[in-house]
Amino acid sequence: MRHTTNKSPLFSAALVRTSLWDALRKLSPRTQWANPVMFVVYLGAILTTLLWVQALNDPASTDAGFTLAIALWLWFTLLFSNFAEALAEGRSRAQAASLRGMKRDTVAKVLQQPRYDSSWLPMRASELRKGVTLLVEAGDVIALDGTVIEGVASVDESAITGESAPVIREAGGDFSSVTGGTRVLSDWLVVEVTVNPGESFLDRMISMVESAKRQKTPNELALTILLVGLTLVFLLVIVTLWPFSTFAVAQAGAGNVVSITVLIALLVCLIPTTIGGLLSAIGVAGMSRMMQANVIATSGRAVEAAGDVDVLLLDKTGTITLGNRQASEFFAAPGVSMQLLAEAAQLASLADETPEGRSIVALAREHYGQPERSVADIQTGQPVEFVPFTAQTRMSGIDIGPRNLRKGAADAVRRHLEALGGQFPGQVQLAVDNVSRKGSTPLVVADGAKVLGVIELKDIVKPGMKERFAELRRMGIQTIMVTGDNPLTAAAIAAEAGVDDYLAEARPEDKLQLIRSHQAAGRLVAMTGDGTNDAPALAQADVAVAMNSGTQAAKEAGNMVDLDSNPTKLIEVVETGKQMLMTRGALTTFSIANDVAKYFAIIPAAFVGTYPQLASLNVMQLHSSDSAILSAVIFNALIIIALVPLALRGVSYRAVGAAVLLRRNLLIYGLGGLIVPFVGIKLIDMLLAALGLV
Repeated sequence: MRHTTNKSPLFSAALVRTSLWDALRKLSPRTQWANPVMFVVYLGAILTTLLWVQALNDPASTDAGFTLAIALWLWFTLLFSNFAEALAEGRSRAQAASLRGMKRDTVAKVLQQPRYDSSWLPMRASELRKGVTLLVEAGDVIALDGTVIEGVASVDESAITGESAPVIREAGGDFSSVTGGTRVLSDWLVVEVTVNPGESFLDRMISMVESAKRQKTPNELALTILLVGLTLVFLLVIVTLWPFSTFAVAQAGAGNVVSITVLIALLVCLIPTTIGGLLSAIGVAGMSRMMQANVIATSGRAVEAAGDVDVLLLDKTGTITLGNRQASEFFAAPGVSMQLLAEAAQLASLADETPEGRSIVALAREHYGQPERSVADIQTGQPVEFVPFTAQTRMSGIDIGPRNLRKGAADAVRRHLEALGGQFPGQVQLAVDNVSRKGSTPLVVADGAKVLGVIELKDIVKPGMKERFAELRRMGIQTIMVTGDNPLTAAAIAAEAGVDDYLAEARPEDKLQLIRSHQAAGRLVAMTGDGTNDAPALAQADVAVAMNSGTQAAKEAGNMVDLDSNPTKLIEVVETGKQMLMTRGALTTFSIANDVAKYFAIIPAAFVGTYPQLASLNVMQLHSSDSAILSAVIFNALIIIALVPLALRGVSYRAVGAAVLLRRNLLIYGLGGLIVPFVGIKLIDMLLAALGLV
């Protein structure tokens, strides 16, 4: 179980106190101007306050108390809106503060030469520069982000990831990246620093989390434009009502002209103040919820894009499957002994430090009688050269004198043999196909231009993946499995896992092309990655989640970083993004719907003095005109503070299609937005009457 340290309660005493003070500070005109809807309320609060001061100085005035009550509740409306935003920002600042507390100016061991046996000098982390090499031994804190160039060690990353179990970091491969502030628990590492002080991953995390005051996302901008449009329409309507009222009273010779205070109250109740007051808090809270899931989002735009994703690209190994592929069996080619195949497979895998490579060495030793071997044991008197795996060749191996041992994907070995003038036996191809049909991964072993046989690597689909993919399908999201396996293996795993499509024998350029083709069709694409070869595709994807355990290039290319390095987190990222969009849509629906009840409460009360016939619209039987207007204004303020927990926590997520979601929102938040204000305004009216305040 993951024990995160960056989670904070929705409300705490310290957070509430700080947010209350921030809510007062946000009453400055410069801050209020950023929210056009609430800025109208801000101007209304100032004007009614001035009208109250004027009424105090007018002995003939009889409505000073009513004007004061309206002014106070308009200020409360602003404060409640500011409080919601301040709470969301305060939670982000608390997360940033906990991260900042992890920073320390440690003393590093700077090596004179980039190797373990070199001498070293002490130097403070703040004095280090990109490119220096450090020796980090058991008990030492890694001073800055870097890449392991020598050694293997277990590292405690719980301060960043919240995961109590240590992780292995080693030279080479996709697990060579280390993060400043983490601690080495065993053995030693030689680390090349890849950043300057102030540019570390921890610094970027703090900056990301502190970016609560971020630019608005496209959907948020579109909704803001809609809200501003509605506000302008109602403003024009209210401005015209005063001369109409004056004209009607003059023509009738009776009645009272509606007051400026009542018109301001009417305007504030009719414009969409509920969603206007909570809109910013919803966006900030979305980023905060992503952080609580141990995912750092570089911007609110990335979180919002996650909610609109149409296509998910998922790596097979470690995401859809358990990822710990193990060599299970050897299949020798015709005329090749099993001992010769086992020896060649073991030698070709000695320098392969991946779990698969280690399992091949272990299988050859434990089941086929090969001796215990290590890289240092190869002393043939002939030149020895290890050939590392690359995404282009998709092979690895060893050259011992004239002997060239290779292991790799069947098509890659086939091309290698053809280049050397060799043949790929039909029986070997049959073995490859049989292994692939079982959903396992075949690796072909060759010695020069001769095929020796096939290695079977077994992998297992993670429990529950088929159900999760079915949920995504109901949400209208297409899932595509990306794998370097051959098409037969890919098809078998894809069918078992229940994905919609797959990309087999995928190279970096293939992933990039797949993403571009979907984007050209108007779809938003999300993917995960951890290797340097994933960086181009991550940079192209709309939502790119890089693994914290991955390379620096991958983390810089992505717009999110998963601190847990769990590739399946991409599904949670999409769910969190959709939850933010659902929350915004639900509260927008509620905000617009609850204005209907205010029409029945405040319009008859405001104009009954001008048009007595409007009294028939007082369906709630409110106590008096002043009581109806004040009750509507009070409800308008209280509903904002009542919805703050929902805005911060988000509406409950359900994997349903857009049509079903629309019906659900209309039923719960649309119908609820119609009913709740009738009940709320009536209860407030009864309370005011019982207290004798109206």
